[in-house]
Amino acid sequence: MKEKFNILTSTCVPLPLENVDTDQIIPARFLKATTKEGFGDNLFRDWRYDKEGNKIDSFVLNDPTYSGKILVGGKNFGSGSSREHAAWAIAGYGFRVVVSSFFADIFRNNALNNFVLPVVVSEEFLAELFDSIHTDPKTEVEVNLPAQTITNKATGRSESFEINAYKKHCLANGLDDIDFLLSNKDKIEAWEEQSK
Repeated sequence: MKEKFNILTSTCVPLPLENVDTDQIIPARFLKATTKEGFGDNLFRDWRYDKEGNKIDSFVLNDPTYSGKILVGGKNFGSGSSREHAAWAIAGYGFRVVVSSFFADIFRNNALNNFVLPVVVSEEFLAELFDSIHTDPKTEVEVNLPAQTITNKATGRSESFEINAYKKHCLANGLDDIDFLLSNKDKIEAWEEQSK
């Protein structure tokens, strides 16, 4: 079981770039590992560090001005290859939510499978959110999973977001697919007994 997701209120890390693909999220050379450990250290590796391994101060993850459990990305976040490692890296870094106006389908599903909530908002809401964060890096955003709303606390503006009912249930209860099946073991066994 993972940490249950209910209502998250957090500051945000802004990444106002469009078409961020999975190779930028986690470069291919880090895909040899088969466990999720350590992937957060290499999130946006080639943007965070130069060839010698020195931090690039201008990159947002290296800027102490910004922090929080919400990553706000530009349109078409998570495009490119289907590597689940991209979601591992985002979760491993500590993000619980990624906000964008559009996600690649495979990335969105991988994120949900790794307890990261992808929230799709309108272009207008996204632009306003970037403005609020740049005006005040302490701007908080509330993501309410039960109500399926996201609120920019700086402006008070909210939008609704969509989520598959099954994935919503899993996030709210801290269940992955195996946990979900195990939680329904009695029902499965009863059905099997009736079907004999």
